[in-house]
Amino acid sequence: MGFIGWIVLGLIAGAIAKAILPGKQGGGWIATLILGVVGALLGGWIGQAVFHADVDEFFSLSSWLLAILGSIIVLLIWGFITGRNKSNA
Repeated sequence: MGFIGWIVLGLIAGAIAKAILPGKQGGGWIATLILGVVGALLGGWIGQAVFHADVDEFFSLSSWLLAILGSIIVLLIWGFITGRNKSNA
């Protein structure tokens, strides 16, 4: 799967991750979708590097699970970063 495929998958995975993790991560839906793309790329990279997962196909279950998991991780990290900045200000 190419870079454009990961971007599309990341946009969808970001929306799914936001539905799984409702709350205030900061930035709204646009930032969430961008973080979803970053999370999908991160999840795909970790899946290939660590678990040797086959993430070459768009409709592969492993691709989707890794993209959603990566998006959730990035959203959690973003929530911790933006949460600290709001409480210190």
